[in-house]
Amino acid sequence: MRFIHTADWQIGKPFRNFGEKDSVLRLARLSAIEAIGRLAAQEGAAHVLVAGDLYDNDAPAQKTLQEPLERMRAFPAVNWHIIPGNHDYHRGNGLWDRAAAQGLPANVVFQLTAQPAALGEHAVLLPAPLRRRSEVNDLTEWMDEAPSAEGLMRIGLAHGSVTGFGSEGEAKNPIAADRAKRAGLDFLALGDWHRTMKVTPSTWYAGTPEADRFNSQETGQVLLVDIPARGAPPTVTELRTGAYRWLTRQEDVSGGHDLAGLESRLRAPADLSRLLMRLTIKGTLDLTARAELSDRIASLEAAMFWLEAGLDDLHLRPTDDDFAQIDFQGVLREAAELLKAEAENPASSAAERRRAGEALVQLFVMTKDAKGQAA
Repeated sequence: MRFIHTADWQIGKPFRNFGEKDSVLRLARLSAIEAIGRLAAQEGAAHVLVAGDLYDNDAPAQKTLQEPLERMRAFPAVNWHIIPGNHDYHRGNGLWDRAAAQGLPANVVFQLTAQPAALGEHAVLLPAPLRRRSEVNDLTEWMDEAPSAEGLMRIGLAHGSVTGFGSEGEAKNPIAADRAKRAGLDFLALGDWHRTMKVTPSTWYAGTPEADRFNSQETGQVLLVDIPARGAPPTVTELRTGAYRWLTRQEDVSGGHDLAGLESRLRAPADLSRLLMRLTIKGTLDLTARAELSDRIASLEAAMFWLEAGLDDLHLRPTDDDFAQIDFQGVLREAAELLKAEAENPASSAAERRRAGEALVQLFVMTKDAKGQAA
């Protein structure tokens, strides 16, 4: 049997911190569904298992409710099996009832009860849907005693945190680490973690199909799962579906001798127009090098989809040559000295020191440009 395991689409998730890029990132999450459908058709996977958090919240707007369903409708040869997660848990007259009342695509199945469901001719699906945002009990426990016909593969589908495995997930719903073994599952498809993680050979988190945060999964992907027969070990293949890549980088620029090399390294990833980067820069620079760094950051901002440059750990150490640029009748020089003192004041907050440093750089560039024009 071959199927695709995915989770944590979170359709409707806002990206307010990204300004005008918000709508682009929202749309990318919908486009990921189409990528999954194409992969399923290409790989001959008749079923896609969505392990919770299809939606970002439990009360989406009407358009948001319908958008993913219409993307799935466009792949009629693929059957989509979906359980609610902690973001979109199943409550009375909630989003799942609303969508069902409006009529679902024939190839979309909401698995809203903990009971066996046919998964083609050769397998049974054992879902553990969430009816509350947080559960105290392990909702996968029922799988241990769940009936299934002789020879049918047993596939579990759940959303929550595997006990003792880590704290990266958001859901507070416990899942026993050995649930697959206890319940005789050939595969346990999990959602909640936004990065692909192998718990055991037969228990996996799929991760999100479109990355949505720094310090997590860099690029969205799904899992292609092959199980040749009941009791046989699964073969799991990670397949990329995401359009955007989220990277976190740290760079030390002390001395400022190789800022060109810094820019070259940051430009090395492919397809910069689809790259989001959180960049932390530390070190100590004089004003000349700091002004050059600002120019290079501006160039990178233009090249990348998003660049978040953190400069709180970057310190200024102006040289005598730097200050020689700033002595217009002594007034600007005095302002520069005050800004320098503020930028180096340990009693000031990091934000205050950063603002003072940026103002000092701007003053330096302004007076340097003015001298050049006068010459």
